[in-house]
Amino acid sequence: MSQQPVRLGKSAAKTPHYAWVILLAVYLASLAAPLNQFKVPPVMPILRGTFALSYGSAGMLMSIFSIMGFVLAIPAGLILRRFGIKSTGLTAVGAVIIGSGLGALSHSSGLLFFGRFIEGVGMGLIMVAAPSAIALWFPAEKRGLPMGLWASCVGVGSIVAMNLAPALVVSFGWRSVWWAGAGFAFVAFILFSALFRLPRREEMTGAAASQDAQEAPVSLGKAMANRSLWMLSLSFLTFNLVIMALSSFYPDFLNTIRNYTLANASFTTSLMMIIAIVSGPLGGYLSDRLGSRKILIVVPYVLMAALFLFPFTLTGSMITVLMVAMGILLGPIAPVLLAGVPELMASPQLASIGMGVAALGQNLGMFIGPAMFGYLIGRMSWPAAGYVMIPVCLIGVISAALAKIK
Repeated sequence: MSQQPVRLGKSAAKTPHYAWVILLAVYLASLAAPLNQFKVPPVMPILRGTFALSYGSAGMLMSIFSIMGFVLAIPAGLILRRFGIKSTGLTAVGAVIIGSGLGALSHSSGLLFFGRFIEGVGMGLIMVAAPSAIALWFPAEKRGLPMGLWASCVGVGSIVAMNLAPALVVSFGWRSVWWAGAGFAFVAFILFSALFRLPRREEMTGAAASQDAQEAPVSLGKAMANRSLWMLSLSFLTFNLVIMALSSFYPDFLNTIRNYTLANASFTTSLMMIIAIVSGPLGGYLSDRLGSRKILIVVPYVLMAALFLFPFTLTGSMITVLMVAMGILLGPIAPVLLAGVPELMASPQLASIGMGVAALGQNLGMFIGPAMFGYLIGRMSWPAAGYVMIPVCLIGVISAALAKIK
């Protein structure tokens, strides 16, 4: 079978109205994972004291969340093909509920880490299921905007966690943060169960639009051998590595080195995600309008690499300016990378496998970033650890530039 991207006709260009309900359902289900993932940074000083954790061990509280993400990434694509999007999504959100509940009940670091591990199962599954659902309901030429809106769930989750967690800790203690995360995931589980369905025949578009493509034999081996797919996955890996490294430890840096309160340190760090909520969908929309994914990845990525000269050297209001600039640049990268994945696949049937490969890079980067940065700041200065992120960014730039996307 020829390894050429599927081209959908103009008949597939119309977006079904219910597609936006689907986007809402998968958004809420997806939001449960990053909301729980980012509850650690704003309370990291408290957790380090409560459980006598080193910086390296505290970083692992973020990294362990992603272990099951990259272990399940490729299998998640196969699980999705076997059990479907709805069952996979419900399993994902259910894992977040269970993991967060275990963390709230923990009286030892071991159970706390185990709960984070279970939560990570949810991240590994939902980050394959959700973009596959979007690819199923939205035509390729209109996919950048919904992917951008969906990708903002990471920013929204981090913003809510970083700004709500300090208030909850003051009033009810750190365990309340874990119970709140489990509660939101439970609500998302109910709504996803009620709202999600597959498209009817008259609604089929995107990955479901071509009946011939659905019936044609496909080669999993050829799909996995797609060099451009792995280049995008590598770019996604480095992107998540540097963002997770910065967002995991920057509140701690601002609190302990710049003497910010926990609340102010968390809010200041969350500014980059607040801005990304706008810049992400805008970047996806522009990639649709320009007909180019690559330019909306490479240019922001190069500029973001340059900004890693400054996070741990600036003081005063310039820290706020830096967070805003970071948000403008990081926003478009993830949704545009993900929008390019289905376009690389030889068959719509293999879209979930492509998303699995992308999720492998995403979760591996999320795992390496906090653990690596925690190790670095234990052995060098904060600025020097920040400089290490620059060549990591450049690897992401080069790999994205080498991928054969439009």
